[in-house]
Amino acid sequence: MNRLKSGLATGGLLALALAISPAIPAGAAAGAGRDKAPAPESQSLKATEQSRAASSASALGLASGEKLTVRSVISDPDGATHVRYERTLDGLRVVGGDFVTHKDSSGAVKSVTWNGRKNVTPSTMSPTIARSQAQQAGLAASKANQEKASPGELVVFQSANGPTLAYEVVTEGIKADQTPTRLHTIVDATTGKTLTSWDDIKHGTGNGIFVGSVTLGTTAGTTYTMKDSHGNYATDLNQATSGTGTTFTDADDVWGNGSQSNRQSAAVDAHYGAGKTYDYYNTQLGRAGIWNNGTGARSRVHYGQSYGNAFWDGTQMTYGDGSGNAAPLVELDVAGHEMSHGVTENTANLNYSGDAGGLNESTSDIFGTAVEWYANNASDSPDYLIGEEININGNGTPLRYMDKPSKDGGSKDCWSSSLGSLDPHYSSGPLNHWYYLASEGSGAKTINGVSYNSPTCNASTVTGIGHLKVEKIWYRTLSTYLTSGSNYAAARTGVIKAAKDLYGAGSAECTAVDKAMAAISAPASTETCGGTTPPPTGGSLTNGGFESGQTGWTGTAGPITNNTGRPAHSGSYKLWLGGNGSTASESESQTFAVPSTATAPTLTYWIRIDTAETTTTTAYDTATVQINGVTKQSYSNVSTPKASYVQKTIDLTSYKGTNVTLKFAATEDSSLQTSFVIDDVATNF
Repeated sequence: MNRLKSGLATGGLLALALAISPAIPAGAAAGAGRDKAPAPESQSLKATEQSRAASSASALGLASGEKLTVRSVISDPDGATHVRYERTLDGLRVVGGDFVTHKDSSGAVKSVTWNGRKNVTPSTMSPTIARSQAQQAGLAASKANQEKASPGELVVFQSANGPTLAYEVVTEGIKADQTPTRLHTIVDATTGKTLTSWDDIKHGTGNGIFVGSVTLGTTAGTTYTMKDSHGNYATDLNQATSGTGTTFTDADDVWGNGSQSNRQSAAVDAHYGAGKTYDYYNTQLGRAGIWNNGTGARSRVHYGQSYGNAFWDGTQMTYGDGSGNAAPLVELDVAGHEMSHGVTENTANLNYSGDAGGLNESTSDIFGTAVEWYANNASDSPDYLIGEEININGNGTPLRYMDKPSKDGGSKDCWSSSLGSLDPHYSSGPLNHWYYLASEGSGAKTINGVSYNSPTCNASTVTGIGHLKVEKIWYRTLSTYLTSGSNYAAARTGVIKAAKDLYGAGSAECTAVDKAMAAISAPASTETCGGTTPPPTGGSLTNGGFESGQTGWTGTAGPITNNTGRPAHSGSYKLWLGGNGSTASESESQTFAVPSTATAPTLTYWIRIDTAETTTTTAYDTATVQINGVTKQSYSNVSTPKASYVQKTIDLTSYKGTNVTLKFAATEDSSLQTSFVIDDVATNF
């Protein structure tokens, strides 16, 4: 799924290898002062935090049945720590229940980054469908060969709409194109509806290149082994699609001859890429490899027959040989991109769907590009183009453009509320755009012989601060301020916090990355580079029952009504969106303040839906409930239940101490009405 940059294979290449680690280019040392990376993860510190998990859960006010498992601990130079937790509820894993506590040097919790919300207790803990039904749903979603499915584990699934009791089914198999699949399918344990699915296998598409004569890290013994001092090593799968392969060895420590006919040649590229990626993370970001524990990873080459992909499967990188087994996918960006999926998996663990999917995919593009800049290899000059050497389009154009992502015909330059519905390769566009703008700035320029012209989505002018500073800011955001379900709004808040951590409140670096976020239309953040958040100035929610007509609300004329065609939940007025039976869009909005002192702030409302549409599968008419432009809940003509009021809740914890804008909106198509009737909107502080 991860379409990566690769390059065109060339002959006549001699790959020389010495038994030393790759040289570190000039300027590789980490910055001084604030611009200093956190220390590699301490296992003893992790164990200490785990011993405090029960008291931490109590101090955070979690439900009595919740237990915490420490996933990682990052320690800052000043003694502050960032503790990432997973949790269970009454013995059930909470999928999406991860969060991070941010502690000062004394161990006091200063803030918490929740994944969506604090509460993970669903409305019921009793399933009403059988595991076998969930297993069949997982098999249906997989569509792979040689597949097998787990029985289905009962879990709590934390989604944008709140926690749900569900089954998680893991289906393993081989796709028609030889790519392995390990698909997770989440099935509602009370309705049998498939809620979401994602694949552990992150893969790409392209052809192979060679990196020229390079220095490799190898190990000497009775023969030389293609394994460096960090434990990165390369194996030959010999066209198989399973197993670990055979580690490459050589008698004289001179590897490959630049031709695919020599099986070592592809391994040289893959092993070089793995070493450069490890060194980049280690020297520039202070991360000791994928797992931050000083260990390397395996690179398997010569996978499958004419397999035109490369992928990360949770433990290792794997590279096919391309068309006719003659064009291996072993280019530098591939290693950087795929190994970075491993880093993401072991930090924020971003979902591969919605906004989080785009952030996940872009993170690999960003750090794949970063490794290219770090290596500064003469055969692959650093740039902000993805896939410029593989000619996948047949006309010499790149696969993706970071300066203007929309040039590829599918990626988006700017964030919008509909972005999360796209394939992650396209929803990654805005963050790729942010990386370029923050690094190099807007407008036309030529860098390393490549012409760029990056626009902004708000007609602003952005001045870049250099790619390395941006990479450090994004890595800190990823490792300390994002969770599995984070969206672009969380990303903007995260980069502001990360920039202040590294460069200080009011710094030019913070201003630049925030301005670049504004330039891609990322949702506004309550966090500011100045270090303090202005107190909310708005009042409380008014006229939530609509009995005073339009008072307090702004929007389309007409939907707030006492028309008896639809009943109110209480009183006689309500907000009646839709019901026209013709093409129409309607909305009402109101801004109010969420007090900083609120304990567990929520918004509640009652909604009733009825429709003349006859389909049970197609959403012709839709409605959304938005907070600050982000859709929190959505409905359509196929939503249930119908013709009766139900109460819905939105958690406002993440908005404490700010003004928020609530918006109810609906759109109908050209025929057959659907009515979305809303009443008794209330805040609970």
